[in-house]
Amino acid sequence: QLQASGGGLVQAGESLRLSCAASGRTFSDYAVAWFRQAPGKEREFVAAISRAGTRTRYADSVKGRFTASRDNAKNTVLLRMNSLKPEDTAVYYCAARPDVTGATPATGYGAWGQGTQVTVSS
Repeated sequence: QLQASGGGLVQAGESLRLSCAASGRTFSDYAVAWFRQAPGKEREFVAAISRAGTRTRYADSVKGRFTASRDNAKNTVLLRMNSLKPEDTAVYYCAARPDVTGATPATGYGAWGQGTQVTVSS
């Protein structure tokens, strides 16, 4: 089970840190990704982090502004979001998929948590 938290209302240029907490699984066996869905739009990939946290992947739209990290001892993945823009407004979800390769896939996630709302005002 995954649970995302940390969303809120901020102004453009400000920062937020999202947290994804996992329970009921060996967290280090899973790659974890963040996705987001804005009103009227399809869900899109944001970032992924490998099972050991040594590799990350980002969507071009957030590269250089967002940073994913994880603490497997705490079963937690974080998404630090800096320089937020109004177009970052969306519900953010974390998701997990089993992985043995240390990859950072952008697709194929089967375990999803409830989302957290991020709203960035201009």
